[in-house]
Amino acid sequence: MLLTAACTTQPVRIEQRALAQSSEPADRLIIAAVDNDGTALPARAGGTPRGYDALAPYGPTASARERLRAVESQYGLREVNAWPIDPLHLHCAVLEVPSGQSAASVLAALAQDPRIRLVQPLQSFETRTAGYNDPYVGLQHGFSALEVAAAHAWSTGKGVRVAVIDTGADTAHPDLAASIAAAQNFVDDDTAQFKRDRHGTEIAGVIAAVANNHRGIVGIAPEARLLLFKACWQLAPDADAARCNSFTLARALVAALEAHAQVVNLSLVGPADPLLSGLIREGLHRRVLFVGAVSGPETAGRGLLQGDGVIGAASIEGPGAPDAAVRAPGREILTLLPGDRYDFASGDSIATAEVTGIVALLLARNPNLTPAAALAALKAAAPGASGPDGEGSLPLNACAAVRVVMGGGGCPEGGGARLLRKRTD
Repeated sequence: MLLTAACTTQPVRIEQRALAQSSEPADRLIIAAVDNDGTALPARAGGTPRGYDALAPYGPTASARERLRAVESQYGLREVNAWPIDPLHLHCAVLEVPSGQSAASVLAALAQDPRIRLVQPLQSFETRTAGYNDPYVGLQHGFSALEVAAAHAWSTGKGVRVAVIDTGADTAHPDLAASIAAAQNFVDDDTAQFKRDRHGTEIAGVIAAVANNHRGIVGIAPEARLLLFKACWQLAPDADAARCNSFTLARALVAALEAHAQVVNLSLVGPADPLLSGLIREGLHRRVLFVGAVSGPETAGRGLLQGDGVIGAASIEGPGAPDAAVRAPGREILTLLPGDRYDFASGDSIATAEVTGIVALLLARNPNLTPAAALAALKAAAPGASGPDGEGSLPLNACAAVRVVMGGGGCPEGGGARLLRKRTD
């Protein structure tokens, strides 16, 4: 599907991969997983009343299903859905805690059960957005402040596979469609809403809006290939705010690994999550790079994306991000909206997308770049803070970061724009 999509400018088909959700409040739901080693039985959607989904030929073993069902019976839990996770060799389930029992007590009991490999709450995550007042001040200033045009003299991110785990996005947007290699929906079966989702459209536009097509804007990495994985719900029409959970994010992360994504954009924040952290560690082991929004001091060191190996990103304009975060412009950045529209967006989510785009530029020059080497290049290209807590700091220089990966050298003034025109013509 990726090869076919790469050869056409038509919008990609959105593959529906949603599994059932519960109407119960999230605090009544937990995640539990058992070992799934041995000879796997291929799962088939609808093959059981619970609808085990075939993410790949890998499926749940009979012994894993028996262990899980024995646990459900013993603790009075109701299985909402279950799915095998090949990268972690787990069979995982979302379970509903019966009324009259506290989720905390069930979690504590399961944590001591030798049959259980992993247990945790079903946690929520949110996109990092912010409002704006005057949307036309500083038109496209982020692109110029990051010196992206100069970076394009050396790299446009050509062919780099970028997974965007977010809401859906407008796959038919004329300034985006040619950059999309695949799209999957892990939230619901609503293709129309997938295309109406704002936040994912904004993020995708910042990363890979098409260059020199006589339309709109230029993405940071305009020749990258986007893999759009919807794991988050848009909370209201024409609003950026969105929410995800451990279940949908885990399935999207597995899909990103299966699609051989080279860099994963996570423009969201949330608590430390054992299941998601395990999948991120597995991705890092496979040399996948992760870029994620980082939260302020209230959760410093404890959030999902504040661990070793993840490149943390934050907006220049907002204080409070950890010192290790890579800062990029995050206020009033021109990007795409669904329905062939454009507008300004703000927040750490947007800054994260900019950093992801720059990482794609680096990977196009060195596909074997490690997370440590990528972060070192980004930090070497950052001029440093000019204000307290980083507020008012200067953004990193995309061209300088690319040249670090290439082994040094200067950046041509205006060379990127000339090279892009030559390639397109």
